[in-house]
Amino acid sequence: MCLADAKMWAQGLDLVQKLYALGLDYDRFTLSAILRSSLIEMYGKCGLVEKAKNVFDLTETARVGERNRDVVVWTSMLSCYGRNGQFKDVIRAYELMVANEVTPDAVVFVAVISACRHTGNVSLGLKYFESMVHDFGLQPDYEHYGCLVDLLCKAGELEKAWKLMSVSNSRASVSVWGALLSACVDYGNVEMGKLAANKVLELDPKNVGIYVLLSNLYANVGMWNEIGELRELMKEKGLKKDVGCSWVDVNS
Repeated sequence: MCLADAKMWAQGLDLVQKLYALGLDYDRFTLSAILRSSLIEMYGKCGLVEKAKNVFDLTETARVGERNRDVVVWTSMLSCYGRNGQFKDVIRAYELMVANEVTPDAVVFVAVISACRHTGNVSLGLKYFESMVHDFGLQPDYEHYGCLVDLLCKAGELEKAWKLMSVSNSRASVSVWGALLSACVDYGNVEMGKLAANKVLELDPKNVGIYVLLSNLYANVGMWNEIGELRELMKEKGLKKDVGCSWVDVNS
């Protein structure tokens, strides 16, 4: 299916390349942002990053002197790199985008902050997060907060993650609070873990996975009585542990 689609779209690309090679001009309809974006996304989904880049490079050089390109095309290229694990290229493309005076939108910042998360570059992730607010006047949503919190948690920056979550409380999702709790389990931060668990349970009182994570946190530091209390609380609420979830057996 993917290869068939690639052949279909390649016909359109070949036509554009022939027009350019022959020195023939074309209007926005011939090479619209939708066509360029679709080609890049299609190649990205097929893992054909170089072909996607060919489309992007062609449209970038076809009209000399035109700097304010459609943000949708840049977004598609960033997403293509991210989808295929080329996270450093995501960051490089973003810097080039800004240098070309193309104004990024909220979707672009999800891609670049996510790339920072995968590369573990905390300072750069924070820089981009602050830039989207102060330089471009964009309001972060739960996806931006989620990417940045996950980045901070993986780097062991739990205090920074907690402060960020406190500011973004209204935009925090169950998965984001859960990521913070999971990091607390890894780093043995009991107090913050309890607070994060409470936040999740306020949003989703029947989330069994949170009880299991909290139990694992207690087990890591030898808080066996608290594990027993959690089990009793789950029984009172009629909750059962999901199959596949870890749970430390304690002989009391």
